[in-house]
Amino acid sequence: QVQLVESGGGLVQAGGSLRLSCAASGSIGKVNAMAWYRQAPAKQRELVASITSGGSTNYADSVKGRFTISRGNAKNTVYLQMNSLKPEDTAVYYCNFKAVWSSYWGQGTQVTVSS
Repeated sequence: QVQLVESGGGLVQAGGSLRLSCAASGSIGKVNAMAWYRQAPAKQRELVASITSGGSTNYADSVKGRFTISRGNAKNTVYLQMNSLKPEDTAVYYCNFKAVWSSYWGQGTQVTVSS
């Protein structure tokens, strides 16, 4: 059974930083891409950043220059470094792994940015 476990969320003041981590366990197979999404209250889930198996990255315009997605040295781990956080970054953040046959989601980690 595949599980994605996120960590690193919390409460931070505007201008601060957080680093989110996501690690997959179980037999996930070949992962083509990893991504971070977020969902704020009463809003749709949106893509924050993604990274392919080849290392290509993509960011939402709202986080470009502030957030960095990277893969860990351990297999099937991904990080999201978030700098210069803003109150509008407050949301539940989810990691997502796109494998050959399935897409897997973590349980989410809350990020709250106070003004």
